[in-house]
Amino acid sequence: MAITVPKTRDMLVDVARQLFARMGVDNTTMNDVAQASQKGRRTLYTYFKNKNDLYQAVVETEVDKLYSMLLDVAAKELTADEKLVTFIYTRLEAFKSIVFRNGTLRANFFRDIWRVEKVRKGFDIREIELIKRILEDGIKEGIFDMPDTSITALVLHHALKGLEVPYIRGLMGDTASQRLMRRDNVINLIFNGIKIK
Repeated sequence: MAITVPKTRDMLVDVARQLFARMGVDNTTMNDVAQASQKGRRTLYTYFKNKNDLYQAVVETEVDKLYSMLLDVAAKELTADEKLVTFIYTRLEAFKSIVFRNGTLRANFFRDIWRVEKVRKGFDIREIELIKRILEDGIKEGIFDMPDTSITALVLHHALKGLEVPYIRGLMGDTASQRLMRRDNVINLIFNGIKIK
């Protein structure tokens, strides 16, 4: 029985991800991917123009997994405030997990952030929409109040992007008590702000 086109492409992306994680993107050739996947170079080039195209597919696949996790959070039966906090921490932990799972890709992620950003554009738009829906649900539930959910969702999205690198690098504290204090501070900042009422 022949492997279907999507399965072949997915398999090539997964093999490339593993090789990139183990050997690094710069040290992996298209020939390495063809050999490790037990497919010919012709098959590989049928799906991907070059290594950059393949790398982009690997990053897209990882970002799609992250988005799927966030969709699951958005579908949970939680109050909007709990959903937002769960969303934030699921996102940060999932992002950290994806980066660490991919070994030496981590170095590429930090070094080549603009190439990753190009791939993330679609994810960013979808994520902002998810955050906006949570905020709108919170308004309907009488939990949140804000003049513009679109702008608030955009600000939260960019705040989360700004936290990614420090979070991944463990600069936000990694002990259980530090994580609890950090969570309490994040909740306070999001829901109460910093100005005395």
